[in-house]
Amino acid sequence: MADPLREGSSDLLDGLRGEGIARILLATGDRHAVAERVTQGLGLDGLRSDLTPDQKVLLVLTERKNGPVMMVGDGVNDAPALAAADVGVAMGVRGAAASAEAADVVLLVDRVDQLRPGIEIARRAKRIAIESVVAGIGLSVLGMIAAALGYLTPVEGAILQEVIDVAVILNALRALRIAPRGVAEAAAG
Repeated sequence: MADPLREGSSDLLDGLRGEGIARILLATGDRHAVAERVTQGLGLDGLRSDLTPDQKVLLVLTERKNGPVMMVGDGVNDAPALAAADVGVAMGVRGAAASAEAADVVLLVDRVDQLRPGIEIARRAKRIAIESVVAGIGLSVLGMIAAALGYLTPVEGAILQEVIDVAVILNALRALRIAPRGVAEAAAG
């Protein structure tokens, strides 16, 4: 018995490499012969099979020397490794509740190819958040300097700060409109 390769896995790997993810490994509890057969031709950077949950955790910790580690899993035996990873992603529909609890992100569809749009949304949302923080702090500091130099009364400073807060919140709300490239292109076409 073996888990089949999830639909869209090959396209996902190509897409992840396009997103700048350099190393992609498969860590599985399946027998080596089964894992090799299922992943043949995928172009993985490594295959670790016959792993117990604690060996998966050790692999995640070892891979940290190469940079941040994202672990994707769906079973109870993946939960410890998901928790140990910098970013743990659980496959939510068929996956075990333990995996969902241990993960940072839960994909609510059982399609691993949705990982790439998730990464794109996360990166764009992070960029918007950083813009909002920098703009908010920058404008607030300018307001404080203006107030310290006597150009703003306390009431004007308070009103200005509220305007800055509202502007930053409105900017952050742009994250609600983020649509991954493939989804946005399909909607436009």
